[in-house]
Amino acid sequence: MKIIKKEEISSLKRSVDQGTEAQRETVKKIIEEVRTHGNMAVKRFTEQFDGTTLDQWRVTEDEIDEAYETLDGEFVQVLSEAAENIRKFHEKQQANSWFQTAEDGSITGQKITPIDAAGVYVPGGTAAYPSSVFMNIIPAQVAGVKRVVMVTPPGQDGKVPSGVLVSAKLLGVTEIYKVGGAQAVAALAYGTETLLPVDKITGPGNVYVALAKREVFGDVDIDMIAGPSEIAVLADETARAAEVAADLLSQAEHDARSSSVLVTTSKKLAEEVHQSLNEQLSTLPRYETAKASIEDYGAVVLCSSKEEAIDAVNEIAAEHLEIVTENPFEDMAKVKHAGAIFLGPYSSEPVGDYFAGPNHVLPTSGTARFSSPLSVDDFQKRTSIISYSSEALKRDGDKIARFARLEGLEAHARAVEARKGRWK
Repeated sequence: MKIIKKEEISSLKRSVDQGTEAQRETVKKIIEEVRTHGNMAVKRFTEQFDGTTLDQWRVTEDEIDEAYETLDGEFVQVLSEAAENIRKFHEKQQANSWFQTAEDGSITGQKITPIDAAGVYVPGGTAAYPSSVFMNIIPAQVAGVKRVVMVTPPGQDGKVPSGVLVSAKLLGVTEIYKVGGAQAVAALAYGTETLLPVDKITGPGNVYVALAKREVFGDVDIDMIAGPSEIAVLADETARAAEVAADLLSQAEHDARSSSVLVTTSKKLAEEVHQSLNEQLSTLPRYETAKASIEDYGAVVLCSSKEEAIDAVNEIAAEHLEIVTENPFEDMAKVKHAGAIFLGPYSSEPVGDYFAGPNHVLPTSGTARFSSPLSVDDFQKRTSIISYSSEALKRDGDKIARFARLEGLEAHARAVEARKGRWK
């Protein structure tokens, strides 16, 4: 890992991946094909990109039952406990409609309504992610979404990993389709003969999935354009180097483009973490991926003071921020920008990935400066309510008409004045 100073942090910043021109054109063509040819296009692209031919791409109850049989019972229990923790956390986020009545009888308020249908993309390929199932579906269910659809790429055997199917079943979701990539996003956005369209698409994926979500945004809503995973660890001399190194590697193994950064005032800790990283890295199954990540996007930001270190983590605005210091809660109060904050030596980042309850779908690429984790709010709409009384219109009518004319909108003014006989 390279060692840099606080003023060199800009070298670590990455914008959201826009893809190449060729990738963007490919995505546009896939989306248009799915819009035009529906199931036929989905089947063709599944054969082309996933190497499997599917006559039936909706998962059957038999396939879900088979997944239960192949999964270890103790692991199913772990999944159940994780789902319960995540649901309890998100239930705290529930918002209610509200109304306020003025003395003159006017009513204003806000009506909360869940969206009708949500589509969840769960990555496939070389890994299976039951956690993505929970983190995307549970907040939608808590929000009151009636129809939740899951899509996920099939393996070359035409199957979906057992853990993914069992996780969906635990949540009561049975509308599951074996399709991935840009074609899955297009099918969710515009529908096919088999799959009815949804109103919002969430969930991570590769660059083609991200570009497809960007392309369909506006016709449907999306959660975010997620970049590679990130972790920043703010640590002082009280932190244990082996634990810090292990946490940095937990993100490095995700992707060769993942970012792992240590921010510290302790040169001794920086040196010990560097040594421990090399020792732990050599035994990782995903050695090549983690090694490339650490070499290309890993760094130690060596700061001269705690204040400078806090400024550094705010400038980085990482997806995951661990604070492993003598007074982590005190330091957390000074942090403005982070997707999720993990406090103390026992709050390793994977605790949040799988089990604690908060959502792990988080802003990346510095977007934690202005955006938030996926939540119940993302699956609900807020509608403003206005009911003016005759007394209020009598009081405010001339003011409203004057305001409208100030903006050059005569019809606006006349619409109010059309009721003038009511307030004279």
